[in-house]
Amino acid sequence: MMAAAAAAVAAAVGRGGFRRCSQLLPCLLLAARCWLCAGSEVEVAGAERFKIEGRAVVPGIKPQDWIHTARVLVEGEEHVGFFKTDGTFTVNDVPSGSYVVEVVSPAYRFEPVRVDITSKGKIRARQVNYLKASEVIRLPYPIQIKSSGPPPYFMKRETWGWTDFLMNPMVMMMVLPLLIILLLPKVVNTNDPEMRREMEQSMNMLNPNHELPDVSEFMTRLFTSKSSKSGSGNKAGKSGAVKRR
Repeated sequence: MMAAAAAAVAAAVGRGGFRRCSQLLPCLLLAARCWLCAGSEVEVAGAERFKIEGRAVVPGIKPQDWIHTARVLVEGEEHVGFFKTDGTFTVNDVPSGSYVVEVVSPAYRFEPVRVDITSKGKIRARQVNYLKASEVIRLPYPIQIKSSGPPPYFMKRETWGWTDFLMNPMVMMMVLPLLIILLLPKVVNTNDPEMRREMEQSMNMLNPNHELPDVSEFMTRLFTSKSSKSGSGNKAGKSGAVKRR
């Protein structure tokens, strides 16, 4: 076709028909494009094609119950395969290269598998790792794809628990000071005058505004009332013992 077009152009030029040559130029370009497309199709048709085989399994469910809504996609939708009645599949007419094989189902979720096909027909299956593409974790071939359960279409509603109430910052701000007030007299020896004096000084430093109620006075009254009660109890016990004598 190219030779015929070139001969026609040469004849037109030899006759002095430049106008005819300009009319034949689009035809020549179209013929060149068709020739290039035909050559590329011949090269692709001459490349060897292979097939990808495998099987998908849903634990506890027969293949007949879910295969009618599932498909096998190779590299998106570049190649599409369908399941047989026993859950196996075969994707034909696949050239050499690296492909991601995934099973698409509206009711079950399957992990994708990467399949590498060499020009000599050697096929290798491995896990898909988009973060570390160089990492190779081989899988058995033909492919065995197992379902990991139904896809999470909806998020679970959060339930209320006691931990949510206790870990609330407002509750912690109220409970912790109360625990400190109740447990501090049992941990610290309040009868020691030096310890009491240090506590009063620390309370005074925390309360610079004297118009407000002083916490140190409240603590002192609380501790002195306990000590006075214990002292009076001891004195009453001694006096009773003396009277009995």
